[in-house]
Amino acid sequence: MNVLKTTVTGCLFFAMNLFSAQQKETCRYTKTPTGYLMVLRQDDDVLAHVENLAKTENIPSASFTGIGFASEVTFGFYDFKAKKFNPETFKKVEMGSLTGSVAWNEKGPSIHVHGIATDDQFKAVGGHILSLRVGTGSMEIYVAVNDEKLERKIEQPLNANVLQINCSQ
Repeated sequence: MNVLKTTVTGCLFFAMNLFSAQQKETCRYTKTPTGYLMVLRQDDDVLAHVENLAKTENIPSASFTGIGFASEVTFGFYDFKAKKFNPETFKKVEMGSLTGSVAWNEKGPSIHVHGIATDDQFKAVGGHILSLRVGTGSMEIYVAVNDEKLERKIEQPLNANVLQINCSQ
């Protein structure tokens, strides 16, 4: 009976600690005087988390910067003749610089981000980021919120998603 009691107690203790750890893991950002600080963890989809922050906190527009480890980043170089991005993916890199903006379009938040990634040989690649997943460790993203809601619209003939600003203020 003591063995059973000890086993059940141990299992409950383990389950409570696991649940507690999972509860702590759900927090990915905190409010700051100028916006938000995000700390993303291994396997987090960076663009999805920035988009979710914009939706959840109803951010009118923002700029952001970041650093951290990436398990995978896909850069895209825009081919103006084909009107599409030519992608290339790099694995196990460090994001030496990440910079972007948040605006809105008819579908919701529109995230535009560029960055520089380096590998273990200190070779750098960079450009427009199409996708980014956090690697071992973390990624820190500092979001500076703007008061004015900004929008992006597809402009022709390039079929590019361009930030719109109102100069008549």
